[in-house]
Amino acid sequence: MNVEEFRDYCLSMPHVTEKMPFTAVKDPYSRDVLCFYIGSKWFCYVNITVFDRCCVKMEENDACELRAEYEGIRPAWHMNKRHWSDVYFNQDVPDDLIRQLVHNSYDLILAKLTKRERDMLNDTPSD
Repeated sequence: MNVEEFRDYCLSMPHVTEKMPFTAVKDPYSRDVLCFYIGSKWFCYVNITVFDRCCVKMEENDACELRAEYEGIRPAWHMNKRHWSDVYFNQDVPDDLIRQLVHNSYDLILAKLTKRERDMLNDTPSD
């Protein structure tokens, strides 16, 4: 999977938007981070220049099990390590599993949105 395929997959989910919120920071890695949002919350991010890993939210038990099974799934750098995991590309994590983890993260974040925000999304046509 390359960065364009990954981006296309993320944007294929209903009501997903993208932005690069860290362009003004000094850290070069963070400046190139593209975040994917459902409503006002991100569910995944990836560095579009390095494209080494993505960061996704997981249920705590799933995160522990997956980290034990895959070398390429690790506690997320700079995020709550109980709930967020870095998933490394081109390691032992199959692309299909990466897509599933991204979709699961989307579902987890969607469920955490307020009813008002979910209702607003449902009133907005998706692309």
